[in-house]
Amino acid sequence: MNPIVRRELLDLLRARGTVVILVGCALVTGILVLTHWPAGGVGDLGGSAALGVLRALGYGLLTGLLLVLPAFPASAIVRERMRGTLALLLNSPMTPSAIYAGKLGGILGFTAILLLLTVPGAAASYALGGSTVTGGVGLLYAVLAALAVQIATIGLFVSGRAQGTDSALRTTYGVVLTLTVLPLTAHWLLPRDNPVLAGLAAWLGCLSPVPAVLEVVGHGRVGLPGESYGGGAVTRYVCLALAISSLLAGAAIRSLGRVPLDRARAAGVMTNDRSAGARAVRRVLFLVDPNRRSRGTSRLVNPVLVKELRTRRFGRAHWTLRLLAGTAVLSLALSYIAASGALGWGTEVIGGALVLMQSALLVLFVPSLSAGLISAEREGGTWQLLRTTPLSAGAILRGKLMSAVWPVLLLLCATMPGYVVLATVQPETASQIGRVLACLGSMAVFAVMVGAVASSLFRSTAAATAASYLVLALVCIAPLLVWLGREAPFSHRAVEVVLMIDPVAAALSAANTPGFSRYDLLPFNWWVIGGTSLVLFLVLIVRTRRLYRPD
Repeated sequence: MNPIVRRELLDLLRARGTVVILVGCALVTGILVLTHWPAGGVGDLGGSAALGVLRALGYGLLTGLLLVLPAFPASAIVRERMRGTLALLLNSPMTPSAIYAGKLGGILGFTAILLLLTVPGAAASYALGGSTVTGGVGLLYAVLAALAVQIATIGLFVSGRAQGTDSALRTTYGVVLTLTVLPLTAHWLLPRDNPVLAGLAAWLGCLSPVPAVLEVVGHGRVGLPGESYGGGAVTRYVCLALAISSLLAGAAIRSLGRVPLDRARAAGVMTNDRSAGARAVRRVLFLVDPNRRSRGTSRLVNPVLVKELRTRRFGRAHWTLRLLAGTAVLSLALSYIAASGALGWGTEVIGGALVLMQSALLVLFVPSLSAGLISAEREGGTWQLLRTTPLSAGAILRGKLMSAVWPVLLLLCATMPGYVVLATVQPETASQIGRVLACLGSMAVFAVMVGAVASSLFRSTAAATAASYLVLALVCIAPLLVWLGREAPFSHRAVEVVLMIDPVAAALSAANTPGFSRYDLLPFNWWVIGGTSLVLFLVLIVRTRRLYRPD
């Protein structure tokens, strides 16, 4: 047996957060079965109860893998490099392919244990009469296995090239988000008049795992008005996922075998050292010149905030502007579609799309910003240096929090042009937009607090990130699974009570999105999210002061 598989798997299973993840997964699966179990011993011959279990299980496992799994492969290799143990591995008798296989095997072994805990709940669909869709549970697990392999290879590929744990986590989650959402956008927007474009749209859409899961659970025809994924989504996705995984695995093994441990980086030429003419040209071409030396830190500015922004890749001004520009262009494109009436979408659907886009960005990017605020310092051994500075625990905490709040605030402001266009098209939606922004603001604060508290509780950045995503998935995404079962088996009141804790559902309800407009979720959701954020902030203060004390 590969010794790295044993070491990686044991390290994952011995972590405290892993036990919580495994027990929570089994508990949620059991609850899903109980909610669909027939009362009074009367079964459903039509198979609707079994199909409900299959759909809830499929959507839940898909969401869990997308949010939790990338954290582990993203830190697998870069953590070895930061600890100085990668040199020992490369100088051992093991080949680079054996080292890579050990890392991959440990991650897939943990994923297999996680999926095995849901098998008893999935088997209950047969006890309930069996599902009416082709493939059923077995095909669902095949798609999830292909997704797990794809995520693991993406994370290991990024981890082998990253310089730090934070950058590896952000890049991995960004790539996973891109492969999940961007193919769906291309599938929806490509015209179907040309057979070549129609075939291209079908294959592009199947780069994402969502159409394959939709087909497995019997929702293959679900999509935007007039659009469908058609048949064969499972086969196309599995083939594409395995092909992408093979290419990434080969590239990662080759990079692991030939890249020197001490990477020489070109020093480059700073703008301040160039001639006067070159400086004048760069002043015109660059709004923010990344090669210009930063000024000294003012005494009025928190030095921890400056340190975080200058050392974090996406904290630099030019990267922040790129992210803002991309988000603003996307929001304006959606608003243009609403204003022009293209694709037959209404302003309610476009408003819901804007809310979902912002919610996805917050759920996927905020934990990667805040989950490493303290854990990355402890993991890298620099927390001791911060404690020896004249800075107080409060100053350190304020600088850390502001380094995460600032890019999140800019990200929220980037979509304001889209809402301005919607308010111009329909002026009566101005009050709705105000409520939507309040919901998204409370969600952003809650996400930052969850990541920061997890960062203070876990020493490992990967564990803190996984815990943050798990909490956000339970609060922001799990209630939407209950919403999928509205009217059968959940009543209107039961769905409304569950959605009251979900800030995403509250924002969709405030935007009058179809399917959410009939639920009264405000202002109770603001009180719940605001109160929880306050409690988390108090916990963060206590934990930071405790960690700041001398050993």
